Amino acid sequence: MALETTTMSEQTAPATKGVTSELLATMDLGPEIAGMAGRQLRMRKFTFAPGAVFGPVHDHKDRPGMVYILQGTITDHRDGVAKDYGPGPGWLEDRTTKHWLENRGTLPAVEISVDIVRKETE
Repeated sequence: MALETTTMSEQTAPATKGVTSELLATMDLGPEIAGMAGRQLRMRKFTFAPGAVFGPVHDHKDRPGMVYILQGTITDHRDGVAKDYGPGPGWLEDRTTKHWLENRGTLPAVEISVDIVRKETE
């Protein structure tokens, strides 16, 4: 369930700190779907320490994805609004997404992120 609060401007989003990433799997989409040559489906696990930030603001143009929160709460900042997610379904990341993330809690938060990227992004 997402809770909304107002947030600082996207322009003042801090740099990344306290976030670790683990690549779980990739799949070459070229042989699977016509027109997807050079693209892969990627699954990663991110762990956000208490106070962690995944910033500054970034977009998902040409890189759609979705997130599921395994534990804790992660705050997604976009369009001047902060939404808390977790545990459970997170957020979608489409071509219009421009955001940054943080863990405002006192416990680690863990998410699974699945996206489609160009193969050279590995």
